[in-house]
Amino acid sequence: MRIAGIILAIVGIGMLIFNGFNYTQKEKVVDIGPVEINADKNKEVSWPTYAGAIVFIAGIGLVIMSRKQK
Repeated sequence: MRIAGIILAIVGIGMLIFNGFNYTQKEKVVDIGPVEINADKNKEVSWPTYAGAIVFIAGIGLVIMSRKQK
């Protein structure tokens, strides 16, 4: 359980530092026989800052709980 807490804490810190990321997806616009036209669309994935804080606090809580059990 301690390792899961450490991983959650690291992911939470990453979520606090980086509020999201962008990626490009190819999308087929026209497909008429042998002619095919594609377009690149930028997509954005983002999450609220408080989600990173919750994940971080949950990870720290798991680490503290695993120490008290020993």
